Amino acid sequence: MELNERILHYLEKSDKVDTLKLASEFGEDHQKVVGAVKSLEALDMVISEAAKSTKWELTEEGKLVADKGSHEAVLYKSVPESGIPQAELMKTSPNAKVGFSKAMSSGWILIDKSGGAPIVKRKVAAITDVVQDHLNEVKKGLDTLPDNVRNDYKKRKLLQEITIKSFLLSKGPQFATSIKKLETDLTSEMLLTGSWKTLDFKPYNFDALGQPPECGHLHPLLKVRSEFREIFLEMGFTEMPTNKYVESSFWNFDALYQPQQHPARDAHDTFFVSSPATCTQFPMVYLEKVKKVHSEGGYGSQGYRYDWKIEEAQKNLLRTHTTAVSARMLYHLAQQKEFTPQKYFSIDKVFRNETLDATHLAEFHQVEGVIAARGLGLADLIAVLDAFFQRLGFNRLQFKPAYNPYTEPSMEIFAFHEGLGKWIEIGNSGVFRPEMLLPMGLPEDVNVIAWGLSLERPTMIKYGLNNIRDLVGPRVDLQMVHTNPICRLNK
Repeated sequence: MELNERILHYLEKSDKVDTLKLASEFGEDHQKVVGAVKSLEALDMVISEAAKSTKWELTEEGKLVADKGSHEAVLYKSVPESGIPQAELMKTSPNAKVGFSKAMSSGWILIDKSGGAPIVKRKVAAITDVVQDHLNEVKKGLDTLPDNVRNDYKKRKLLQEITIKSFLLSKGPQFATSIKKLETDLTSEMLLTGSWKTLDFKPYNFDALGQPPECGHLHPLLKVRSEFREIFLEMGFTEMPTNKYVESSFWNFDALYQPQQHPARDAHDTFFVSSPATCTQFPMVYLEKVKKVHSEGGYGSQGYRYDWKIEEAQKNLLRTHTTAVSARMLYHLAQQKEFTPQKYFSIDKVFRNETLDATHLAEFHQVEGVIAARGLGLADLIAVLDAFFQRLGFNRLQFKPAYNPYTEPSMEIFAFHEGLGKWIEIGNSGVFRPEMLLPMGLPEDVNVIAWGLSLERPTMIKYGLNNIRDLVGPRVDLQMVHTNPICRLNK
């Protein structure tokens, strides 16, 4: 017979039975019996009630004592008739300290200090290892120990109390000694033959929850990125193509009027590409103008007065900012026959050789906005920044004068992080210099204002994260990704 039917036959002869007893009677694992009971319960053939019982078992240390003797008895046997120095005795076993204490309190040994160094001697001729005898009784399944003795052994970590969960079974409304398989599906064949009239069907549980479908979850960065993108589009911006992670030093630095000896162009700050290491395709007329404004000056500037080298401009790197994309877009805008004002934005990854900490990563997202029009100035930049960050919901802002090689004037943007309890830099801004714009061919009365910020830091503020490594990297809590709320920036 199958285990299910054996349970039914056993239950037929008694009103109630414990699953522990069934497991012992059948010689089966208790969990296997419980599994069979659950399937019978689903058929309403049995009713089960949860039950708990406790029993005492030996710990690993208790099993050792039951086999070898208690620590105090082992130590007593280690003491010869003539005695032994206490220091030497304490090296006899790893449990000698406990054994010595218990043997002393039991009056089995004594310490003789008459000769100088303490000598341990036997105080009694023979002992009875009561602890070993008690533990062997427990090992045999006998429960005869007084509560105070049992609790003492528990404190000594020789005994442990085990809670056993079981079920008390009784007959259910559909009880029978044989199991009739219930049909779960109504088939077309049953309807055609009429056999459904004589079949028993398993009742449907219309309140049961369905299996939740497997699906992906949007990362907080993607949610905030979507909100940023929506804000730019609402403000009339056009998205720039940012699908080139590898840029030449020319577009990343030189076109932005950043000198070749600038610290940012050092390997400690920038990831240079080894293969292909260089780029040779440049708009040569524009390149010569960039070379001249760097080395000799022009457009009202004296330049940097150094020997500009094309070998430096040819070096490939992982772009350090999306402003390299802005430079390309402005150059193409300058090639139009008639200038038309434009507003561009981009949100994509950039790479910098940063030391990782709570607010810095070597790979992060940069959000950038660029406006090119006639007659723009610092007042226009501040007005646009105010409107932009108001849409983001950041009201606690500060602006600080700063220096950038390609903007003048320049301003750093700070926001207060409630979690960190301090102001953190979230962006940079400025008016692009004539030395950068005029070599491209833009009209002299056209100015360009721009600002950039990371995507990660505003996301940290919105979701209350104090460490950027909780947002990106191997330490990210996937449950946080699954349960984080939809991003709603205060517009």
